[in-house]
Amino acid sequence: MDQFPSTTIFPDTTDDLSMQMAVIWGQIKAPLIVPLLKLAVVVCLIMSVMLFIERVYMGIVIALVKLFGRKPDKRFKWEAIKDDVELGNSAYPMVLVQIPMYNEREVYQLSIGAACGLSWPSDRIVIQVLDDSTDPTIKDMVELECQRWASKGINIKYEIRDNRNGYKAGALKEGMKHSYVKHCDYVVIFDADFQPEPDFLWRTIPFLVHNPELALVQARWKFVNADECLMTRMQEMSLDYHFTVEQEVGSSTYSFFGFNGTAGVWRISALNEAGGWKDRTTVEDMDLAVRASLKGWKFLYLGSLKVKNELPSTLKAYRYQQHRWSCGPANLFRKMVMEIIKNKKVSTWKKVHVIYSFFVVRKLVAHIVTFIFYCVILPATVLVPEVEVPKWGAVYIPSIITILNAVGTPRSLHLLVFWILFENVMSLHRTKATFIGLLEAGRVNEWIVTEKLGDAHKSKAAAKAPRKPRFRFGESCYDVVFGKNHYFIYLFAQAIAFFIMGFGYVGTIVPNS
Repeated sequence: MDQFPSTTIFPDTTDDLSMQMAVIWGQIKAPLIVPLLKLAVVVCLIMSVMLFIERVYMGIVIALVKLFGRKPDKRFKWEAIKDDVELGNSAYPMVLVQIPMYNEREVYQLSIGAACGLSWPSDRIVIQVLDDSTDPTIKDMVELECQRWASKGINIKYEIRDNRNGYKAGALKEGMKHSYVKHCDYVVIFDADFQPEPDFLWRTIPFLVHNPELALVQARWKFVNADECLMTRMQEMSLDYHFTVEQEVGSSTYSFFGFNGTAGVWRISALNEAGGWKDRTTVEDMDLAVRASLKGWKFLYLGSLKVKNELPSTLKAYRYQQHRWSCGPANLFRKMVMEIIKNKKVSTWKKVHVIYSFFVVRKLVAHIVTFIFYCVILPATVLVPEVEVPKWGAVYIPSIITILNAVGTPRSLHLLVFWILFENVMSLHRTKATFIGLLEAGRVNEWIVTEKLGDAHKSKAAAKAPRKPRFRFGESCYDVVFGKNHYFIYLFAQAIAFFIMGFGYVGTIVPNS
C-alpha cells in the first residue's frame, strides 16, 4: 500500500489551524481585545502617575533634608545619660533585649554574642533569647551558649514555649509576660542574624529618655554579604532606597514609618498602649507600628546607626521572604483601613499619608503596576498596534522612577539593567502575594523563616582563601540564572522583550519593610 509522506499532510493541517486562529483573532480583536487593552493602559497609566508623584515627592523631601541638615539630634533632644552619685546605676533605664530564634544553627552564636557585648550597666539590662527551635540539637546548643554567657556574669534568660502559635509575634508576646519584664522601660529587638555594635544603646536610648512622645527608634541595616553574588547586589539596591529615602522621609515629615521588625528600640509603655504584639498577619512589626502611630506616638529613624545583618543568598529563601513582605502589608491594609479612617487621635493629613502613600502606593500599586503594566500590557501592545501607549508613560515616567530609586546605591548604577530585569521578574511573585493578602487566600498566613548562612564565618574563611572574582554566580546563587525553575524562563523572555521593544520596560523598585 502506498503511504503518503508526512510532509504532505502536516503542513496542510498546520495551515488550517493557523488560518482558524487568525480568523478567531480577527473576530475578537476589534470588539473585545482592543477596548480591554485600552482600558488597562489607562488604569496602568494612572497608577504609574501615582507612583511617579510619590517618588518625586520623596526625592524632593530627602533633598531638602540633606540640604538643610535636619539631623535627628536637631529635631529631637539628645543628651548622654550622666552618672548620678546618689542614684548609681539606677539612673539608667532598665533595658530588655529580645532575640527571637527558630533553628538558627549558623548564626545563634553571632547574635547572642553581639547582644551580650552591648555596652550598658550590667544590672540594668536583660538579654532574653526566645527559642522556638524544633530541632532538639539546636535547642541544646542555644541553651548551652546562653549558659556560657551567664557564667560570665551576663543577665541572660533562655526562654522556650511548647508551641509556635503566632510565630515571631507569638514568641515576642510570650516573652513580654515574664515577671522580670515588668521592671523594664524599653525593649530592643534583634533578629537572629543581627549584630549590633557595642554602643547601640548609648546612641538610641537617650532619644527615648529625653523625648516622651517618641515610641520607637529604628536603626538602619548593613548587609554583610551584599557582595556575595549578583542576587544579593540586586537586593541591596532595592533595600537601600527603602532605608535611604522612604524611612528617612517618613521620619522627617510625619514621624511615621513601618517598623522593620528588628534593630529597633521600643518604649514598652507605648507598645502596651498600642495593644502589644498581634499575630493576625505576617507583618507583626508593621501592624504594631501602625497601631502605635494611631495612638499619637512618634517614631525616629537613625540612618547613621547601622546594624550588620545578612541578605538571603538563595532564591528559595528570597522568594519566601518577598511573599511575606508583599502579602502581609496587603492583608494588614484590608484589616486596618477602616480603623485608620475612623481614628480621632491623629490628623487627617497623617491618615491620608498612612492610607494613600504608605499602603496604597508603596504596598499595592508599586507591586501591581510593575508586573501588569511593564511585563504584560506593554508587551501586549506590540501584538495590538491599535493600542498606543504615550511615550511619557512608557519611557519617561518609568525611567525617572528607576533613576530616583537607583540613587540609593550609587556603587551599583552599572548594574541597572540587571536590576530592572530582576525586579520585573520578582514582580510576578510580589503581585501574586499582594492579591493573596487582599483576598485572604490560602497562603495569606504562610510564615517560613528566612534561611541564614552565617556569612560572618564565611568572610573569615574567604580572607584566607585566594581572592575570587567580585561578581560570581556561586553555588548558592546559581538558581538565580540557571536554576531549575520558571523564573529563568521568565527572565530570559523579559530580556528578549527588553531589546525588541527598543525602549525597554523600565521596572520600578519595590522596597519591603
